[in-house]
Amino acid sequence: MRLRYAMVCSSNQNRSMEAHFLLKREGFDVSSYGTGTHVKLPGPSLREPNVYEFGTPYKQMFDELRRKDPELYKRNGILPMLKRNLGVKTAPQRWQENGPDGHFDVVFTFEEKVFDMVVEVKDNHEEAAIGARQTLTLCQELEETNGWEDVIDDIISAFERKHRRKVVYTVSFY
Repeated sequence: MRLRYAMVCSSNQNRSMEAHFLLKREGFDVSSYGTGTHVKLPGPSLREPNVYEFGTPYKQMFDELRRKDPELYKRNGILPMLKRNLGVKTAPQRWQENGPDGHFDVVFTFEEKVFDMVVEVKDNHEEAAIGARQTLTLCQELEETNGWEDVIDDIISAFERKHRRKVVYTVSFY
């Protein structure tokens, strides 16, 4: 069985594309995405980034930056990065527009904020009702347990297996 992989990063330019490049070269079924509102590449200063829409071809970005200041963009690694990206795919893609429907077996994220966007919980009445019932069940299980602090990991693991939902939690001791 071949698994389908997705690499997701905030800007879709460096970490996810490097992983996409390497896995693709090794024969994996892989895609890569960004989660931001735009593709931002470093510019002449922090206040002057180069901003592109998702879907803008890497070739267009490469040619534009090479015309603007080839030495700067070669020195800061942007031109080599875009050249690598050209060999991987045509243009950057946005996760929110493409990825969720991709039916991936494994999704890697490289930042916690990106992880949160990838596993974003649907917020509608049906999902809220399901989540509320599941929360009630989990709380009831915790209430029925003596010494819950010692078994919470087991309870959470069983809950995650049963409901196929990841629970992020921490225990606070006062």
